[in-house]
Amino acid sequence: MYDVVLLTLGSERDASGGGCGSGGACCGGTSEAAGERPEERCETPRVPVLACADALTARGARVETVTARSDAEIDEVLARLDGPPRADGLTWPDPDSKTRLVVATASDGQLRAVLRRLVRRYAPPPSRRPADLPENRTVPDLPPVGVLPLDPARSGTARDLAAQLGLPRDPAAVAAAVLDGTPRRLDLLRNDGGSVTLDGALLGAADDAGRPLHWRARVEVDGTVLSTGEEPIMACAIGNAGGYASLGDVALLADPDPSDGRVQVAVAVPVVTRSALGRKRVRLEVRRARGRAAAVVPRDEKVPFLDDGVEGELSRKRSWWTEPGAWAVWTA
Repeated sequence: MYDVVLLTLGSERDASGGGCGSGGACCGGTSEAAGERPEERCETPRVPVLACADALTARGARVETVTARSDAEIDEVLARLDGPPRADGLTWPDPDSKTRLVVATASDGQLRAVLRRLVRRYAPPPSRRPADLPENRTVPDLPPVGVLPLDPARSGTARDLAAQLGLPRDPAAVAAAVLDGTPRRLDLLRNDGGSVTLDGALLGAADDAGRPLHWRARVEVDGTVLSTGEEPIMACAIGNAGGYASLGDVALLADPDPSDGRVQVAVAVPVVTRSALGRKRVRLEVRRARGRAAAVVPRDEKVPFLDDGVEGELSRKRSWWTEPGAWAVWTA
């Protein structure tokens, strides 16, 4: 039978890279605004974690629940997925491991934080690229993870990654998928900022009234230029899955597929036209492209963005590239 680690990310590590849950509570619980002290968050596993642990135990699995509050503590858990020593000295995942990992997520950013550590653990340096690494990848097949959403409400309009992929949300169903299911391999986006993207990134911002603010950047996909950097942009979506497929009523990404081996990019540009009577009109033009890699070079000082729900600012060139089938989730 399997050893199963149920991993939850604690409040301290979330501030630096995981992305918090709703209401500012890093584990998806209550927030300081509700009168809870930060040190009290996440000390006791949440109900879905306990229910999933009970379902796994009832099936004979040996279960351990872990709350990680730093990258080092995440790495301690991931080390259990290591394979036997290799002749080349590389740390490599064990394809026959009897240890299975379930990540309890209050946000897509938390799942991304774990995958980022998996990539850092198993990606070989370019100077030591092994012969058994796929030609179109920089990482080996990462170990499959079970995903336990901590917020059932997000299966509705919020459309987190688990909902997009049709993954189970009920703790007992998650346990069954981890023990009896099959891994579904998915593409992973790496970027030259040292992180990864599971769903997508949305570049741009809005004013207090919700109106998009214009910015400028050169955007290209495999050499296809979507914007030269001279014209204003309202939004740019870098898509692996469909979390940023639309912006309000504007369709950005067309049929994004997280397993097609390509990144999809869309740029929304306001275009001024004139009617037959000479009246000026502004329409929104959406330019799209798919490819192996994408690059954005901002012309403005800082461009705000969301990447798997985590906020950031882009002030220099950022490139994303696809790692086809690099990560996997357990599905029923």
